[in-house]
Amino acid sequence: MKILAVDVGTGTQDILLFDSDKEVENCYKLVLPSPTVMLAQQIRAATQQGVGVVLSGVLMGGGPCAWAARDHAQAGYPLWVTPDAARTFDDDPARVEALGATIVGEDEAAAINGQAVHLTMGDFDYRAIAAAFARFGVDLDHDLDAIAIAVFDHGNAPPGVSDRLFRFEYIETRIQTRNSLTSFAFPAEHVPPMMTRLEATARTARAARPDLPVLLMDTAPAAVLGALEDPRVGQTRPAIVANIGNFHCLAFRLGPTNDDPAGGIEGVFEHHTGEITPAQLEGYLRRLAQGDLSHTEIFDSNGHGAVMFAHHAIPLEFLSITGPRRNFLRGSALNPYLATPFGDMMLAGSYGLIRAYTTVRPDWGEAIDQALQGQGGKSLW
Repeated sequence: MKILAVDVGTGTQDILLFDSDKEVENCYKLVLPSPTVMLAQQIRAATQQGVGVVLSGVLMGGGPCAWAARDHAQAGYPLWVTPDAARTFDDDPARVEALGATIVGEDEAAAINGQAVHLTMGDFDYRAIAAAFARFGVDLDHDLDAIAIAVFDHGNAPPGVSDRLFRFEYIETRIQTRNSLTSFAFPAEHVPPMMTRLEATARTARAARPDLPVLLMDTAPAAVLGALEDPRVGQTRPAIVANIGNFHCLAFRLGPTNDDPAGGIEGVFEHHTGEITPAQLEGYLRRLAQGDLSHTEIFDSNGHGAVMFAHHAIPLEFLSITGPRRNFLRGSALNPYLATPFGDMMLAGSYGLIRAYTTVRPDWGEAIDQALQGQGGKSLW
């Protein structure tokens, strides 16, 4: 069984070609620039050349590409964007146009020529990934059983509703629906319509490989789920496991598993990494352990929110962290354990995606479990 798992972040896209017939450490992997970083480079190159930019495609992650597009327009160069692609910058077309962009239909965009560069937006470029593997003799087109992709999604908040609040209410609802990290994973055909970035990525993947099942998942739960493949993290309860990403920091408090090692979620909070100091983060983690962290405390400091499902205190004896900014807590008095599933922190989200397939496709569970536990290993699941 071979599954292509792609964890799309702000800085990198972390790619694992999982093969159940191999030792996990021997599976092929790539850590490459993220799609938003690559698109930003292309837009900035157009700015330097003094030519217009036409953006088509689908909603994708913003950040670097949005900043590059804004700078391009502010430099006085034309920026055309199709309606679906424009949602990358904002769900409100008026706010997109306020950035200096002109929203045009698909046909009109395709007809623009002359001094303009046409660029395609999207979080998943199957053809580019397949070509990279093909250079090393790996044929994804004829030897692949499934695709799994993780992206961060604020969702499509109704007018007047905070994006931060909308996302966190979604997180709370998913846990209430099924208390498991795997509740954030969906087959492509079952992605909630309000999660527009997940839905756009699902469409892109299915268009590229309509013959394969596709799984979508939020990045932070995928990374925490993958961190549980580190034996020390997976076998320790109670515990707090945090993913410190480039833009967002999310921490789960995990208690008794109730026969689901990805379950037992007793509390969670999410904040913007750039809006907090290490000391503040330590304080939030201590409050999460004490059981009295409030939603208001997080939201009013420009975070997404917090919810406690259990209010009793637990000893903060085990804090595990993962994510590209895990050095944020370097030297912390909390003495965090750096999760390294299969010796590779950068692939935590990809391992989480593989593990999530055992819930979406229970018939694959035994093969995936045997591969992840290894020869003579003890399954944490």
